[in-house]
Amino acid sequence: MIEYEGRVFRPPSEAYSLIVQVTIGCSHNKCTFCDMYKEKRFRVRPLEEVKADFDEARRQYRQVDRIFLADGDALMCRAEHMADILRYIRQVFPECERVTSYGSPASILCKTQEELNLLHELGLDMIYLGLESGSDEVLRRINKGETADEIVRAGLMVKEAGMKLSVTCIAGLGSLELSETHAKETAAALSRMKPEYIGLLTLLFELETPLMRDWKEGRFYLMNPVEIARETLVLLENIDAEGSVFRANHASNYVNLAGTLNRDRDAMCARLRQALDGEVRFRGEAFRAR
Repeated sequence: MIEYEGRVFRPPSEAYSLIVQVTIGCSHNKCTFCDMYKEKRFRVRPLEEVKADFDEARRQYRQVDRIFLADGDALMCRAEHMADILRYIRQVFPECERVTSYGSPASILCKTQEELNLLHELGLDMIYLGLESGSDEVLRRINKGETADEIVRAGLMVKEAGMKLSVTCIAGLGSLELSETHAKETAAALSRMKPEYIGLLTLLFELETPLMRDWKEGRFYLMNPVEIARETLVLLENIDAEGSVFRANHASNYVNLAGTLNRDRDAMCARLRQALDGEVRFRGEAFRAR
């Protein structure tokens, strides 16, 4: 049986992928808004354990088309370690069409461009990168651990290696105080990276986090649907990322948006304006989820 420690987290697009833990937890695990991986101590799994999971999966599944390397920061392991894993995937699952992973900015920036190039050559096809915000002040307040420039540089290294880049940002993360700055500077960072995929989530509290405690104790204002729609409109009006697939259709979002930039930007902006005019209903709180 394949071993999996703790709760499983993966991008929505990896719902049907084989998920194997290369690392346990998140190497940073200090972002104030995030409740993921809190029960885990970060560590890199020994190669033989990872191989054993792949061997077991091979016994269980006739066809494996996609593989997601978990946990929150699989790319933090040494390049040689990841290269060995990718070579083993090729050996055991020759039919596999795509291998992906989360990658923190730190895990990318601690590698050389040549190392990232090699990982792509060995089959690492796409990295999911959390930008969260393009505003350094917002990043400082949420204890992200990197500046916007560092995150952009990491994203560009991924693209330079030939891998696809999927970037996530979070509406409402700067609260009303920093809403316009958050929107415009996030748009600027995304415009610099021009990732293949952009995912916009909306801040939502479920399990206890430092930011949730700030909200409960009156130190943080959680923006309402109208304010989130206005912020998202500013972001879309300021972004220039030709060819990026834009999605804001996660369960946390108040208004579903989907399109390809810059072609569909006007249509998505029009939908937000319709929501602000009361012509499109916001998703109710009872139906929102992380």
